[in-house]
Amino acid sequence: MPTNPQSAAEAVQPSLDPSDPYQRERQTFPKLTPEQIERVSAYGEELQLGPGTVLFQRGDRSVDFYLVIEGSIEIYDLDHAGNPLIITVHADQQFTGELDLFNDRKILVGGRTGRDSRIVRIDRPSFYRMIGAETDVGETIMRAYILRRTAFIVHDQAGVTLIGQAGSGDMLRIQRFLRRNGYPVRVLDPTTADAAPVLERYEIDLDRLPAVVSADGTVLANPSVPALADALGLTEQIEDGHVYDLAVIGGGPSGLSAAVYGASENLDTVVIEGEAPGGQAGTSSKIENYLGFPTGISGQALAGRAWIQGQKFGAKFVISRSAASLDCEKRPFEIALEDGQTLAARSVILATGARYRTLDVDDYQRFEGQGIHYAATALEAQLCAGEEVIVVGGGNSAGQAAVFMSRHASHVHLLVRGAGLAASMSNYLVERIDNSARITLHTRTEISALHGQRTLERVTWRNRDSGDEQTRPVRNVFVMIGAVPNTDWLHDCVALDDRGFVLTGLDVTDHRPSSPFTTSVEGVFAVGDVRSGSVKRVASGVGEGSVCIQSVHRFLAKGDA
Repeated sequence: MPTNPQSAAEAVQPSLDPSDPYQRERQTFPKLTPEQIERVSAYGEELQLGPGTVLFQRGDRSVDFYLVIEGSIEIYDLDHAGNPLIITVHADQQFTGELDLFNDRKILVGGRTGRDSRIVRIDRPSFYRMIGAETDVGETIMRAYILRRTAFIVHDQAGVTLIGQAGSGDMLRIQRFLRRNGYPVRVLDPTTADAAPVLERYEIDLDRLPAVVSADGTVLANPSVPALADALGLTEQIEDGHVYDLAVIGGGPSGLSAAVYGASENLDTVVIEGEAPGGQAGTSSKIENYLGFPTGISGQALAGRAWIQGQKFGAKFVISRSAASLDCEKRPFEIALEDGQTLAARSVILATGARYRTLDVDDYQRFEGQGIHYAATALEAQLCAGEEVIVVGGGNSAGQAAVFMSRHASHVHLLVRGAGLAASMSNYLVERIDNSARITLHTRTEISALHGQRTLERVTWRNRDSGDEQTRPVRNVFVMIGAVPNTDWLHDCVALDDRGFVLTGLDVTDHRPSSPFTTSVEGVFAVGDVRSGSVKRVASGVGEGSVCIQSVHRFLAKGDA
């Protein structure tokens, strides 16, 4: 591996690529000015260390921030034999860290002094104070940390190795989880020469693929999401006996917004999310009508920025653990997680959103993850290059998926049960679909049969009026037909409407409520798609999450929690 930032870029990609963080050295590995160094140093202690002193190791949590005054700090990963591989070297005026300095996850790299060095060590609480007080330095650090994590992902560094057959359901499940959580992953096909040494070294059973191999040599055979998250340290640990000011249940746009605004206003905030930040919006290939992004932004990118922003202000994220129950009788409220852990909070915001609706077709469940998808992102696009695909649904999510996939698939068949799109889809998407030669709209049409052995191979659809059927060689279907609220776990805690959405505001009280987001239980609020009568849009969910924090403050100020 290269031993400095410049050689890292040259070794991976000799030609100039502005999207490669290693070729944006001044931003990815910036140098602080002498005046900035003087201010930053006041938050820590100066150390004189000899060469080879280990400052932190991969897998540590809550590591310190280090600033090089004189000398160097080598940042390294481990190969599959346990040998250190130098990723980069921080020299005078440079600093250590990447995004995991904003959370308590297990870090991805190790750090040691390269020679006699004079450095400043800043512990985690002091680092947070420094970031908030020294805004110019904080901006430089934040930008560098985002770019460094991006570089790890782009160049398959400091992550795990995933071995399995491309397109298999479990392979896609693991890839989606890692990528949506911003975790670097190197993907290997077991039949290739690159995979052979890894398969042999760890004696991986080909009948138990996909397998995840971590840097310390641990092999996980087709792990569940919680098991994988635990092994990689992706979820933050719950402190026994700690009572949070606010627990946000759900990490979609509304939940992320509530976390950002709550944490930024000094509320001790925790977010409980079963999969990854972003919710359903995080799977959207492109959101083009979100304020401030005239060229559009992917749901994953938007969620990733909000997730980082929330961590910057101190919000904690419990990932891969869904809420199993909420005890509305206890004060503080008690939330039980699926793995049996519990946490306590003085106030709760329900932002659990909704789960995908499915089609009533024989063999549907058998092909979920094996050809039937609920997200249309770059990951799925790789599977569909040059092939026909089907998108089912007439809402914005379906329209966005059809437009996005038309750039990768040979042709997109958009199937809707109704007579058209105008009543359910934004006009800009309707126009793009109408004008695309690679999208065909099939109205009054539904899928009638799915065919294939291990994976989906062909699809039959039927016109609801004429009864005519057609079968096409389609291996990938994107189902975007709406969702049902994720409220089963609430049981009888709060009042729900007849469809299972949470009732709020005037719907649950005959007098003027404290806010439109008040549920039938004081101190429990609901925002976003899970709320009865809400507008099912990303922007409205973000707005609800931010505004709801005022209601949380008012409730906490009463001292009843």
